[in-house]
Amino acid sequence: MNKKDLIWILGLSVFFGFVLSPSTHEIFVSFTSLHPFISGFVKFAYLATMGELFAIRIVSGKWAKPDALIYRSFIWGFLGMVITLIFQIYGGGVAGALAKGYLPGGDSAFAFAFFTSALMNTTFAPTFMAFHRCTDTYLDLKYTKKIIKPSIKDIVEEIDWNGFIKFVLFKTVPLFWIPAHTATFLLPPEYRILVAASLSIALGAILSFGKRK
Repeated sequence: MNKKDLIWILGLSVFFGFVLSPSTHEIFVSFTSLHPFISGFVKFAYLATMGELFAIRIVSGKWAKPDALIYRSFIWGFLGMVITLIFQIYGGGVAGALAKGYLPGGDSAFAFAFFTSALMNTTFAPTFMAFHRCTDTYLDLKYTKKIIKPSIKDIVEEIDWNGFIKFVLFKTVPLFWIPAHTATFLLPPEYRILVAASLSIALGAILSFGKRK
């Protein structure tokens, strides 16, 4: 473990220390309740960016800043706001479907969590992940490969759609995202977006080990 490893760990420790410390916990809960979209932006912009840095560390064996890091962080923040809304839409929809008998389980907390996760990850998630793959590819083409104005055709042709479908959709969705988000929706609402953002760190490690192999 080197100095940069310790800095990365410290960065996460400070963030989660603020969230979990008794003296600041109420500030976190209050801010999340009053400003859900701003809170979602901050959580994803910070934690998902930390996940990207960690992924690079695993793949290359050293810490390095990806090109256009600020833009990548901003995109993560925007996606955090979208996910904040999506959690409400799917959570409310599944709760209503359970109450009316459209889904089995009644008032079971596990049924709510599982169906919300399964439906969200099999309908919304593929579009979400494809969009994010396109934004990442655009930044790679523009700032790494120095293509001044990447076109949609450039972006689509650059993406490994076969790998995206076979690995990201057919493996990470059923084996990682559905179980992970089932656990997430078992938590109190104020912690769900925080945990969802934190999962990006774990997924970054999974994807990186896959690339390494």
